[in-house]
Amino acid sequence: MFGPNGAGKSLLAELIRGRLRESRSHVHYAAGFDPARDILTVSFEEQQRLWRRDERLDVSDFQADAQDQGTTLAALIRAARTIAEQDGRLFDALVAELGLGGLLEQGIRFLSSGQIRRGLIARALYGQQQGRQRLLIFDEPLEAVDRDSRERLQSVIAAHLGQNCASLHLCRRAQDRFPGATHLLVMERLRAVSQGPMDEAAFAQAAQAFRRRHAIPSRLPMPPAMQRPSADSGGDGKKDAGIGGIGEIEGKSSPLIKLRGVNAGYGDLQVLCDVHWVMEAWHHVLIEGPNGCGKSTLLGLIDGENHLGYGEQVYLFGRRKGSGETVWDIKRRFGVVSNELHNRYVKGWRVLDVVVSGFFDSVGLYDDSGGSEHEHARAWLETLCAGHLAADFYHHLSFGEQRLVLLARAMVKQPDILVLDEPCVGLDDFHRDFILGTLELIAAQAPTRLIYVSHAPGEQPGCINQRLRFVADPGGGFRIEQSRL
Repeated sequence: MFGPNGAGKSLLAELIRGRLRESRSHVHYAAGFDPARDILTVSFEEQQRLWRRDERLDVSDFQADAQDQGTTLAALIRAARTIAEQDGRLFDALVAELGLGGLLEQGIRFLSSGQIRRGLIARALYGQQQGRQRLLIFDEPLEAVDRDSRERLQSVIAAHLGQNCASLHLCRRAQDRFPGATHLLVMERLRAVSQGPMDEAAFAQAAQAFRRRHAIPSRLPMPPAMQRPSADSGGDGKKDAGIGGIGEIEGKSSPLIKLRGVNAGYGDLQVLCDVHWVMEAWHHVLIEGPNGCGKSTLLGLIDGENHLGYGEQVYLFGRRKGSGETVWDIKRRFGVVSNELHNRYVKGWRVLDVVVSGFFDSVGLYDDSGGSEHEHARAWLETLCAGHLAADFYHHLSFGEQRLVLLARAMVKQPDILVLDEPCVGLDDFHRDFILGTLELIAAQAPTRLIYVSHAPGEQPGCINQRLRFVADPGGGFRIEQSRL
């Protein structure tokens, strides 16, 4: 199934899964086929559903060690079969082929997005059985997977798809098309515009049609009650008192971020090992590394989300973290787009409220907001070609559309540092090109510096001038190699 963001692919998949009210009237299944049991899905929406369920059932407050692993990765995979149907040989083979051996007893909430992705692939493939028809739905299964694993995972999926199993592959980008597809359904604007046996010419024509471009805006919206520095200030101008709180940038001599011999781990698991890093005031940073190496942990150390940064030599804007500032003082200086933030927005919030909440660094809108904040939020949605979504419910949007909304949320307060943890995940080619172009505009016009995490080769804005690469350390954990671009 091929189509751009918002075409209706995920909605159709939910209809087929029996998750919509209309499913009872419009979807008919073969005799004995139970969609709740016999359809297995790999998607970001499924990851969010599992994450939220474990968050809801978390009982760590009542545990002696204050830890609740929730659903372990092993339990997630085995749940595809009943106890009587378990197949130890197939389970072990999938675990080995997908590189999950050291993760089986970890809770899925504590895994990286790419690691959970591999777990969902293992669950789907493990669910195939002789004598039972099943449908596997793969919604961009290789998204958020590190570059070294993509070809291997694609080969594992192709090798394990059995004769008793049909599969539906949802695809936004031509290069991510599954090579074993036998039929093609092209969708656009909630309609099936063509369908039939796989036709290379038809696929190429659809892919070309979806490569249309939006003109990158020429100027960014001006934040309310904030004076933007002049273009020749290098982005180092002062901000008003409402944005400061942990020390102002003192020209190019004061690094924005400095880490000295930082270590971080969870229990016996060492994640970061003796990390040294300096981000100067003119840097735009690319962070690369395999799934589970500690990229998200590193980001959490600096943006206030992770308590492990306290007690370590972490310096932000010329001041050591933990020397009197509050977590909210830190958050005011950062805008964030990440999978973790994405998971926190549950049902009930309008898109405009999600964007306005960026002024208050909250998940949801609980503070009094004025007309200027709403006006600026609308301006950012228009800038990102999402103005028509303002009154929609956030949870009704496609994953890619939600990603655009989170970028608008991050930028409404014009942060000193914009942290982008795989911002193009879930976006089609059109929106990826648009976002990368907009990020270059932000780097050129705003006093905002970028920290950009990506697994996709070459998928980064042109302003990037520093690279951090995570490398496995022989003693455990990962160290960082720093270089200029």
